[in-house]
Amino acid sequence: GEGFKVANMKLVIGNKLYSSWSLRPWILMRHLGLAFEEALVPLDQPDTKARILAHSPAGKVPVLVDGAATVWESLAILDHLADAHATLPIWPDAPAARAYARSIAAEMHAGFQPLRAAMPMNLGKKYAHKDRGPDVAANVARVEALWREARTRFGAGGPYLFGAQFGAADAMYAPVVTRLDTYSWP
Repeated sequence: GEGFKVANMKLVIGNKLYSSWSLRPWILMRHLGLAFEEALVPLDQPDTKARILAHSPAGKVPVLVDGAATVWESLAILDHLADAHATLPIWPDAPAARAYARSIAAEMHAGFQPLRAAMPMNLGKKYAHKDRGPDVAANVARVEALWREARTRFGAGGPYLFGAQFGAADAMYAPVVTRLDTYSWP
């Protein structure tokens, strides 16, 4: 009947409390209502690598198995989902907005190492704010600038970075929001 979806995709992830990379595709897929099986591989266990290698040659999570396609790396998974579900608002439709969204998503994927190292994702704890150094402050300022520009240029139609629809760029930055909260960043 309507409303029942058979999962034809499997998302292999680590614990979403700690694995920001696993959280990114998971949150987008859940938000969009895509049917998928969630396969949790406990991290930092003696068999973790072997369990992940059963799904991906990279030996890291997340991994999306979608029929004959196996896709690893968060950003590649988001792009695959956009290709496979072209009618869903994963990337903005307008070319300038789409280019900006892809650019800031790629910047998140490749950058912000000081922020990641000083403020690892941990949704199970809350820390008091403290100075984490000028590199972390610069990373946070850059993230805020990206968000401000996205909202100013493309986000007037709703509460998300690019307006009314939660998309891939929002999913890429969702773990940063949790980190800023976890570490009580002002």
